Amino acid sequence: MVRGTTGGSRVGQGARRPELRLPPLEPWAGDGLEPDGDYDGLEFADADLTGQDAAGARFMDCALRGCAVDGTKLRHARVLDTALTGFRGVGTDLSEATLRDVELTDPRLGGTQLHGAVLERVVVRGGKIDYLNLRMARLRDVVFESCVLVEPDFGGARLERVEFVDCALKGADFTGATLKDVDLRGAAPLEIARGLDRLSGAVIGTGQLLDLAPVLAAALGIRVE
Repeated sequence: MVRGTTGGSRVGQGARRPELRLPPLEPWAGDGLEPDGDYDGLEFADADLTGQDAAGARFMDCALRGCAVDGTKLRHARVLDTALTGFRGVGTDLSEATLRDVELTDPRLGGTQLHGAVLERVVVRGGKIDYLNLRMARLRDVVFESCVLVEPDFGGARLERVEFVDCALKGADFTGATLKDVDLRGAAPLEIARGLDRLSGAVIGTGQLLDLAPVLAAALGIRVE
């Protein structure tokens, strides 16, 4: 069941955040990304990666700052121990990718495809992401902090130790999702379009419960007069 709380206590075990300690980085001097490429200890500064194909690539101990990623293909990519700052673009394909020990700061993204992806020890801090597709993804130790998520799709996803901290969650879809130790108390507003019946394993505040009451009543077929 969805548990209400007056604050103070945590839901289960809190999310573990990444602790990035990047080594000295070398500037990336390539002409473009390559499928199955191996990028280690590099800094990508203000790179235009629009439409490039890096499916299956590995980014390890890297920093990507101010990069344009419109339509960039990163399917099956592995992004490890890496800082992503100021990402901007529409239609970036990270489907079935692995993100581990990653900090994503101030993104401006739309229609990002992360369906079937694995996210572990990831922080999304600041920025705005519209229509984030996380269907069938696995999220463990993930924090959404001070960001705006518009119509994110968690359909069929598995969320464990996921926190929303000072985060706007608008029109979220949790259809078929499985939640464990998910803390929604820091989401304001908290707007759930679909999947209210899948919120077992989440914790919300009493004020949020009152805000969701009309939607819950409608989902249960209760008429309020």
